[in-house]
Amino acid sequence: MSMRVAAIVIGLAVAGLLAAASVTIPADAAPQKAAAKRPASAGKKPRDAASPKTAASAAEQTGAVRRRAGKGRKVGAAKVAPVTAAEAQAYAAMPEGERLGIQSDLAWVRLFEGVESGDLEARTIAAIKAFQRRNNTKETGLLTVEERGLLAAAAKGPEAAVGWQLIEDSSTGARLGLPQKIVPVSSSWRGGNRWTSAQGQIRIETFRLTEAALPALFEDEKKTAQRRVEWSEFKPDSFIISGVQGLKNFLMRAEARGSELRGVTVLYDLATAGTMGTVAVAVINTFQGFPDPNAGPLPGLRRSVEYGSAIVVSGSGDLIDSAEVTDECQAITVPGLGHAERVAPDKTSDLALLRVYGARNLVPAALAGESRDDDVTLVGVADPLSQAGGDAVTRISARLAGQALDPAPKLGFAGAAAVDAQGRLLGMVDFKTPVVAAAGSVGQQATLVPATTIRAFLQAHGVGNGASAEHGGIEQSVMRVICVRK
Repeated sequence: MSMRVAAIVIGLAVAGLLAAASVTIPADAAPQKAAAKRPASAGKKPRDAASPKTAASAAEQTGAVRRRAGKGRKVGAAKVAPVTAAEAQAYAAMPEGERLGIQSDLAWVRLFEGVESGDLEARTIAAIKAFQRRNNTKETGLLTVEERGLLAAAAKGPEAAVGWQLIEDSSTGARLGLPQKIVPVSSSWRGGNRWTSAQGQIRIETFRLTEAALPALFEDEKKTAQRRVEWSEFKPDSFIISGVQGLKNFLMRAEARGSELRGVTVLYDLATAGTMGTVAVAVINTFQGFPDPNAGPLPGLRRSVEYGSAIVVSGSGDLIDSAEVTDECQAITVPGLGHAERVAPDKTSDLALLRVYGARNLVPAALAGESRDDDVTLVGVADPLSQAGGDAVTRISARLAGQALDPAPKLGFAGAAAVDAQGRLLGMVDFKTPVVAAAGSVGQQATLVPATTIRAFLQAHGVGNGASAEHGGIEQSVMRVICVRK
């Protein structure tokens, strides 16, 4: 997509993205009024947390509670086809992050106007069909791998225009997308971080409350001074509110886990709605208050601390690892050995040569030739969260289908060894985080960087592999690697 087209796409966004369809609420469906401590940005004094009885009442509710206040225009008011059973089953199987990613990309290309929380919606399927119609493919409402790739590619132009980047919020632990060109000024505040435009017309704030009740915060936020709520949605574990606050539009999303709440608020001047309408929806749709620590990162998201495995290839401190895992690291550490330097990355093969200076008497892995056996053993060190904080080298069985490994191992196994029955290195485990999300659960895909590629890589960089065929055990040659980014 050209920058001119990207600018047109962004420029066409309007403030109408912030409203939603009117829904009648039963008298006993709305959450009970309760008090809770609230973020400082809310403009009201904090109040005591809600009672357990109030929280329990909210948890017993099923489905979403939506309310429209004021005269905001309905979004997605056009009639759409009802959801079929097959569509419902397919989208229910998707991880929330993938559903949100699809909706976010559809918003960037101006086909999805809404702030839904990732649940299956008829409007989402209608938007997918519109995208398929635009690309002259069959209108199924379910994205194929190729179509998901096309959608992601179409969204890149508008994303680049605003400097879109997925990040991990250091203060709250949440994940969200930020338009970094629009809000370049960052600062910390009570319980979260704040990003603002140069003149302050646009503000994005995260918050974290450790002792609070979701229904209480929901009720309090709707009553914030100078705030007119035009649309809201409440669920037992999350809510979304949108409307106008003074001379600004606002969108707010909060999620709960136990008594802890994490959320984000986007405020922008009415005059900037042409750009910020789409951007605000994208921020809200990418927000994950409590991301799964065992799930792969979203496309484009780099973890501030990432764990991988590495394979010793010489006795004097040379290791190979995934170029992706060790990319943009401020520091790379090999526990037990110390600091490692990334001396030679090759993104084509996703190999990186690491060197630990001063290391002696390491045990290099023995490289094998081409494998004729589809059954392999993966040897690595899982992410601490995936193995209860342990740092032990572990083994899992997998099957090789071409270059793909099934099942994919846990996080932390990027850079791990794949060995044959004799313990010889057949290749390195490589993770590919797909930019696609088809019907069903799609996570990281594990592939094999074969020993022949590793051998050629080492020869190109003057590293000889000194292991013999009588190598004592692959566990001695596999180590954890820790990458620390900004």
